[in-house]
Amino acid sequence: YRDGHDVEKDEGKEMYHLELAAIGGHPEARYNLGCHEWNNDNIERAVKHWIIAAKEGYDGSIKPLMECFKEGFVSKDDLAATLRAHQAAVDATKSPQREAAEEYRRKMKKKKSSK
Repeated sequence: YRDGHDVEKDEGKEMYHLELAAIGGHPEARYNLGCHEWNNDNIERAVKHWIIAAKEGYDGSIKPLMECFKEGFVSKDDLAATLRAHQAAVDATKSPQREAAEEYRRKMKKKKSSK
C-alpha cells in the first residue's frame, strides 16, 4: 500500500498492516513505524519503535538510535541496554545451519555477479 504496487496507494492501510506485523513480532515493520513517526515529528514514538526493533535484533534500527543519542533523544543507559539486548537477540539466532546458508548465499551472489 505504501508504493501502490498492484494496489492503490493507501497510507491508512499501510499503517494498519505495519502495526499488525509489528505486533506480530516483525522487527522491520516496527522499524518502518519508527520512520513514519519520525517523519511526522513524533520523536518519542519513533525512538520507542526503533528500540523495540533493535531489541528484536534488527540492525537497521541501530543507526537512527545512535543519531537520536547524539541529539539527546535517547539516554546513555537506554542506548546501552538496547545494544546489549540487540546483541543477545542476534546471538540467539546464530547456528551452524544459518551460517552455512549465509555462506552459500554469498557464494551464489558472487557467482551470479561474475557472469
